[in-house]
Amino acid sequence: MSIVVDNVSKVFGSQRALNGVSLTLERGEVVGLLGPNGAGKSTLMRLVTGFLPPTEGRIEVCGFDVMEAPLETKRRVGYLPERNPVHEDMYVREYLQFVAGVHGVKDKAQRVASVIEEVGLTPEVHKQIGQLSKGYRQRVGLAQALIHDPEVLILDEPTSGLDPNQLVDIRALIRRLGQDRTVILSTHIMQEVEAMCDRVVLIRLGDIVADGPLSEFVAAEGGLEAQFKALTA
Repeated sequence: MSIVVDNVSKVFGSQRALNGVSLTLERGEVVGLLGPNGAGKSTLMRLVTGFLPPTEGRIEVCGFDVMEAPLETKRRVGYLPERNPVHEDMYVREYLQFVAGVHGVKDKAQRVASVIEEVGLTPEVHKQIGQLSKGYRQRVGLAQALIHDPEVLILDEPTSGLDPNQLVDIRALIRRLGQDRTVILSTHIMQEVEAMCDRVVLIRLGDIVADGPLSEFVAAEGGLEAQFKALTA
């Protein structure tokens, strides 16, 4: 298993963000966490990346416990938060070389050039990040998440704020990336799940209320939208 989430809860003060959730994810899956704002999607992703510790339960990434072997798990995870943490005053290539250095990537120049091509940044590589459109900034965020060639990609609202043309490109890119990695993405937009995901996990108020192949949700009466409304009402 690429990811194992075993009976995980997370409490912030008096607020319980996750209630004993369990998941197993395989390599080559693109899994959509679908739920309304405040459902617990981002919290679950931060727990998997090791940015937050669970209050209860355990999480494994590629066979390593996230809390017991944090460096090993972080080497295997690429993370794009909802608020893309790029340095706007840096040039695209300069920023990616910096991130590659942080990860200890060998042959930095070659790897940076490869990722720039993979995510479609070549036309804008000469610019400062602050000069880029929202779509190209998202590509920079994806590039930094990919720079160390991780086995797992965690993408929090990766298409938020993109225009229709940018949406098509980023969706296609994420589908390609998921062919040989485990990809978890969060969204509250059903069309995003239908366009990119093999599997759907519905979250409501910190609970997983449904989990299965996208095809099953689409084939059910009323499709994914009806299932979503019924399970998250």
